[in-house]
Amino acid sequence: MVREREQELRRRRVRKQKLKKLRAKLAATTDPAERERIIQKIRKISPWAPIELPPKPAQGQ
Repeated sequence: MVREREQELRRRRVRKQKLKKLRAKLAATTDPAERERIIQKIRKISPWAPIELPPKPAQGQ
């Protein structure tokens, strides 16, 4: 029973680390295709994880 809990906690820690790396990559990239690939990876790791998208530039300015 304890071993299962340890494995669960380890999976959570690894997931959080991966999400942190992917979010940093997402913030750094400007290529739309690369952004889409990173978002897909985030969704695969954690489907309900929030993804902070940069605001779209206003039209006509």
